[in-house]
Amino acid sequence: MATTNPAAEVPAPRYSTILIGVLPLLALALVLGLFIIGDPTAIFTGDAPPVEELQTQRVSLDDQGFLVEIINSGPDPVTLAQVTVDDAYWAFEFERGDRQLSRLETAALRIPYPWVEGEAHEIKLLTSTGLAFSVPVEVAIKTPVADGDQFLAYGLLGIYVGVVPVALGLLWYPFMRRISRQWMNFALALTVGLLIFLLADTLLEALEIAPQVPGIFQGESLVILITLLTFLAIVAIGRNANRNESRLYLAYMIAVGIGFHNLGEGLAVGAAFAVGAASLGTFLVIGFTLHNITEGIGIAAPVVSEQPRLVHFVVLALIAGVPAVIGAWIGGFAFSPLLAVLFLSIGAGAILQVIYEVSRLLVRDAARHHEVALSWLNLAGLVAGIAIMYFTAFFVK
Repeated sequence: MATTNPAAEVPAPRYSTILIGVLPLLALALVLGLFIIGDPTAIFTGDAPPVEELQTQRVSLDDQGFLVEIINSGPDPVTLAQVTVDDAYWAFEFERGDRQLSRLETAALRIPYPWVEGEAHEIKLLTSTGLAFSVPVEVAIKTPVADGDQFLAYGLLGIYVGVVPVALGLLWYPFMRRISRQWMNFALALTVGLLIFLLADTLLEALEIAPQVPGIFQGESLVILITLLTFLAIVAIGRNANRNESRLYLAYMIAVGIGFHNLGEGLAVGAAFAVGAASLGTFLVIGFTLHNITEGIGIAAPVVSEQPRLVHFVVLALIAGVPAVIGAWIGGFAFSPLLAVLFLSIGAGAILQVIYEVSRLLVRDAARHHEVALSWLNLAGLVAGIAIMYFTAFFVK
């Protein structure tokens, strides 16, 4: 009979395991400390000028002039020396912060300049080293103040862009219940096509805004990472909740993904009106309303075989549409490139997860009836969904 060594079965003391895990971290801290104290890179720096980088976060216009909000997104401190407006040196003062900005420090400059409504102005921020950072004001118009009237006006814009078209699209639900299973799968494939376009559009919009994010936050990488992590997180939540077989749950997930996308559209509309581009803003409202009516079809498609209560359709319309209202408020009163990138990236991840789930739904249905998932009818639905979104996007591009 084989014997065992009792000593081999005794687990190592807990404190020794912790020590073994912490030891590499202590060694790393020691190495970094020696590197900082010794400063072996000093020989490479010499008398080289500092690397300066200022980024403008927001420019507000009011009766007192310009209010410019900036951030030092570079590795070295920046000292602001002078300001010019339309090539003329101008006085300024700090409402927040001071002349010297450390890394990631923010400041707000008040420039009492008599700007002219409807005209373009150019502000230049000059540092102590003589480096100039341009801050263009393309159309001078008073920045909206978050009072009751403005708040309501931007909220109505968001309702027209998001809630109204989604609700109108959901009105196709009774018609969709009358069609055959094959045409129902066509509608699901059309939903996938709609979502593929929304995914591409959301990612491109996030990547377009990403360069405005301070470099330290790595805007482009942030888009990719948050999109991927959001997708994986929603998949994991769905698996653990064991609700993936519920078509109503899938409809809610579609509404969430579309909601984040509509938040981005609300940002565009709000920002357009905030900078005085009223004709562009009006064009965007009409275009997005036409463009988004098909989103209601995509939300309703998974639940055609079920009979959800009316309250579910109301909640679905609100989930998908109300974010456009929030986006319009943010775009009009407090646009932030970092927040925009975060919201849009989360939306892209949510849309990607919904594409995955709806595709699985089509594959399972085809296997159940011994059919090919990518039939000619389903392929036609996929292409039709992409084409509808592509051509209606002509109204807003």
